[in-house]
Amino acid sequence: MHRLVPYQTGLWLAEYLNVRCQLCRIYRSTPQSQLLMQQSQANSNDASSEHSEFSLSSNPSSFAHIFHQINHRLNRGLLCTYCHNSIAWLPQPFDIDIAAGRSLSIQVSTYYEYPIRQAIRAFKHHEDMTKLPLLLHALRQLPRPHGCHRNNSVIVAMPTTNQRLVKRGFDPVSILSSQLSKHWQIPLWHGVERIDDTVSQQGLTRAERLSNLNNAFALTEKPPVKRLLLFDDVSTTGASLQALARAFISSEQTVTINAQSHSNYHISAYALAHGSQS
Repeated sequence: MHRLVPYQTGLWLAEYLNVRCQLCRIYRSTPQSQLLMQQSQANSNDASSEHSEFSLSSNPSSFAHIFHQINHRLNRGLLCTYCHNSIAWLPQPFDIDIAAGRSLSIQVSTYYEYPIRQAIRAFKHHEDMTKLPLLLHALRQLPRPHGCHRNNSVIVAMPTTNQRLVKRGFDPVSILSSQLSKHWQIPLWHGVERIDDTVSQQGLTRAERLSNLNNAFALTEKPPVKRLLLFDDVSTTGASLQALARAFISSEQTVTINAQSHSNYHISAYALAHGSQS
């Protein structure tokens, strides 16, 4: 029997056995009395809904309906309604130039601010897996790109270097991208590597980030499809995703001019968080 790694076990427990909101459980910034009132109202609404739905499913052929209700309960999300609505989801995408006449659209799940910022930092820098369910909830807010499916698209996670992997002990973007792959039902593709001679992007200005990432990525094989969905955990300036996209554009230049019109990749990018509302 295939054994779950610890973080997978934690996600399974959080999603199916722990009915408490993952945000209320970690960050109790809301007064308990207010949380209880919100929860009471939510329970009342759920009870009314379930009563009416039960009446509709009282016929002998209600097995499919009951199964649907169970599935809905298990997939209602990892945050309560109050906490979910307290976060600004899906800001407008922003574009960055990747070549002459071509831009890269970056869609993020939310802003890089409380509580997502604290959860990402704890997960990335302290390997705090208790924050992963909150990040998983954020991932699920990203809608699957229109027209993309498992047969025509791949997800390309932001690669890390061997040096950073050894230092950190795990690859947070790899874990997050695997969950996004399950959510979208689109496979991951690992045909690009990151060169070891670049430094961390944290603390650098935009100009320094762009300079630092020159030729930072190299393809180890040709992508199997033309639709490439780039993913990173945080897109501060978009420089990393820009450099990754340019690695694919550079590979297009090896194609003959006659065939180049048929070789262009359709590239879009996604991340958990970017910027702030202010």
